[in-house]
Amino acid sequence: MVNGVNSSSNNSILQQVQERQNNLLERLASGRQINSAADGAAAQQIIDRLSSQVSGNQQALNNVYDGISLAQVGDAALSGVNDDVARIRELSVQAGNGLLTDADRSALQQEVTQLQDNIRSTLENTNFNGNSLFTADGSIDFQSGANAGQSIGVNTRDLPTALNDILNADISTETGAQAALDSADAAIETVGSNRAEFGAVQNRFESTARQLTTQTVNEQAARSRIQDTDFAATTAENAAAGVLSQANIAVQAQANQQQSQVLALLS
Repeated sequence: MVNGVNSSSNNSILQQVQERQNNLLERLASGRQINSAADGAAAQQIIDRLSSQVSGNQQALNNVYDGISLAQVGDAALSGVNDDVARIRELSVQAGNGLLTDADRSALQQEVTQLQDNIRSTLENTNFNGNSLFTADGSIDFQSGANAGQSIGVNTRDLPTALNDILNADISTETGAQAALDSADAAIETVGSNRAEFGAVQNRFESTARQLTTQTVNEQAARSRIQDTDFAATTAENAAAGVLSQANIAVQAQANQQQSQVLALLS
């Protein structure tokens, strides 16, 4: 009876040791000490939250890079518009020369018309992923974080209306040339203001990208500390469990042998 009790106890201990070994081997194979809620319900909950946050940050980072690209596209387009307006202003100054004839000014106006058409084309055709940047007042918003309420908006402007005076300037007369100078100055101011806005929002996107990158790295490190296996400690623990398992098997074998000897004597 005593041997029977000892055998049952040894079997129970051996089963526990083997279950522990299986768990340790799973950790070593997966590289994780938390593989399911059974390994730690609270820890798994924290890991899931951190994983969700990391995934959200990574997608937000992609959104932010799209925002940077949009700002760069808008600024590049306005740089061309600014060059065209500056050329119109230069031609307006030239048209103000009293020595020029009406025919001379008409020739200058032909170039102005080409520049005006180029400005209109730029404003009407500059878009980002199908979103026009310069044909209507509005905003294009980018989710810039993993949580609700974290977004950055890029303003769009109705620049053809704002630049109407320069787009209709006519320097074929001396009076028209003088008016074109005022229109050009106003247009340069408007374009410069919009370029500054694109520059500011691009800086904001870049700052947000740096913050998201740092935050993601920190959250991944925190998740790793909770989730990942300490290979040295787990390997040592697995080796100790193996020794304990072998010891229990030896004890069990010895107990079985003794029980067989007793039964042989009784028979």
